[in-house]
Amino acid sequence: MAQIAKNFTPVKVSERKKLDMRSGDTVRVFVRIKEVGKDKKDRIRLQAFEGLVLARKHGTEPGATFTVRKVSGGVGVERIFPLYSPIIDKIEIVRRTKTRRSKLYYIREKVAREVRRKMKNERMAALVARDEEEEVMDVEEREIADDIKAEEEGKVEEMKAEEKE
Repeated sequence: MAQIAKNFTPVKVSERKKLDMRSGDTVRVFVRIKEVGKDKKDRIRLQAFEGLVLARKHGTEPGATFTVRKVSGGVGVERIFPLYSPIIDKIEIVRRTKTRRSKLYYIREKVAREVRRKMKNERMAALVARDEEEEVMDVEEREIADDIKAEEEGKVEEMKAEEKE
């Protein structure tokens, strides 16, 4: 029966079955992409999709899937891969992480919260910097105004001294 399965699928089913991939692991999935060039020839290239495994569904059954999430250009991108898909060239486990849950869907909201908190901190830092800048400007303006007053008072005293003579 195993030989029949090998004849129908170009995927090494036994390798994919043994793959111990859990939620929380960081994986690199190499996907075959077919490109059509200007000369109308199909070229196949490999594209890596590296990210966090959020979920693995249906174990090692033929319909098994796993969801991978990565952040690209500040935007979260999720992709669901069939475990035994022929477009997947290979799957590398980059880093293992111990998690207490089998589905990490809460990561979506967690990342959004962190981004909002970071933006809030940046806005607060900008406001504080602007306030400090205004204080420095106020101090400089006061010093300039004091210098001008001192010069004017000095001129007034000189004029009074000249008038007395």
